[in-house]
Amino acid sequence: MIKVSVFYPNESGKRFDLEYYVSRHKPMVLAKLGPLGLNGLTVDKGLMGGTPGSAAPYVCIGHMRFETMEAYKQAMKAHGKEVLADIPNFTDITPVVQVSEIQS
Repeated sequence: MIKVSVFYPNESGKRFDLEYYVSRHKPMVLAKLGPLGLNGLTVDKGLMGGTPGSAAPYVCIGHMRFETMEAYKQAMKAHGKEVLADIPNFTDITPVVQVSEIQS
């Protein structure tokens, strides 16, 4: 199982519209990539860092799950441009992406 995590760093002066991300971007990603192997998408809203009262290092993290790396690559090949083109509609933060293999 592959997990693709998209981290949005909590940067001062930057904009992130969580309402848009959850109500419009997420459904669009599910609709486009779901038929191509996306089998789950969760959204984490950052609350704080490891020290009580500290700022969260990420304002938001999206996690997508695919059965295989090939499924992820094919889904992004088919619709990646559309998914990425929507980013300016909810943020001016440059996302950081990590692809991981789920171990447990």
